[in-house]
Amino acid sequence: MFQTDLLKGKRIFVTGGGTGLGREMVEQYLRLGADIIICGRRGSVLEATAKELMGQFGGNVSTKVLDIKDPEAVDRVVKEIFEEGDLHGLVNNAAGNFVSPTKDLSHRGFDAIANIVFHGTFYVTHAVGKNWIERGQKGSIISILVTWVWTGSPFVVPSAMSKAGLHVMTKSLANEWGRYGIRLNAIAPGPFPTEGAMDRLHPGQKAWAEQQVKTIPMGRPGEMHELSNLATFLMADGCEYLTGQTIAIDGARMLTGGDTFSSLSGLSDDDWQQMKAMIQATNAKDKAERG
Repeated sequence: MFQTDLLKGKRIFVTGGGTGLGREMVEQYLRLGADIIICGRRGSVLEATAKELMGQFGGNVSTKVLDIKDPEAVDRVVKEIFEEGDLHGLVNNAAGNFVSPTKDLSHRGFDAIANIVFHGTFYVTHAVGKNWIERGQKGSIISILVTWVWTGSPFVVPSAMSKAGLHVMTKSLANEWGRYGIRLNAIAPGPFPTEGAMDRLHPGQKAWAEQQVKTIPMGRPGEMHELSNLATFLMADGCEYLTGQTIAIDGARMLTGGDTFSSLSGLSDDDWQQMKAMIQATNAKDKAERG
């Protein structure tokens, strides 16, 4: 679909680029000639991803250990990135989520998601945009959202609220920063299964998750290369007049009137307790692996 050197000469910063959807986009950008910076909280994961991708495709993938919830750390790392060279693109991919009845949600649980998705994404966007404006440089920002920004969704209220805020941020800053040549767009994926998402959003619910595929008019979940292709189109030269848009890529699932988690309404309190225990076990395993 794309020329092999489509992104040659571009330098792109991808948050949460070490795993999942972020890693898939990084791979595509690297294959098409871009230099990549990835960030996340786990340095070992970042380094392993960078080594593996450069071994497969060549090019350059550098890493930055960064907790985007920390605005001072964000400003410092973004400053380092610009001191190392021009930056042409940003992908806001880092996120967090878990399922829970909202009545059982603690303030701490709400903040855990909102601080990453809402606050952290704004911190990175603000720091990168400010540097572009100060330097008189153009740039493209892509944020990974969800179709719930239009429909809402039960049981993931902190994520739905935060992503909806980023949907509005995309429109607002496209208006405010357009005169600087800075474009902002967003992608709202439907079901694109990853192991991490399944463990946290559908623990012990494999049959339920498989049933959800039947609600997609195209009859299947998304494939990673399809998301990466859209992210490439939005990042590449040639569509500079496209800005302020959130594009759904969900096989028309949203048009059926459903959302991802409505069918969980049938779960009992005991079911929710079992799912909570599975999520906690997954989180404990990840923490142990981080050392």
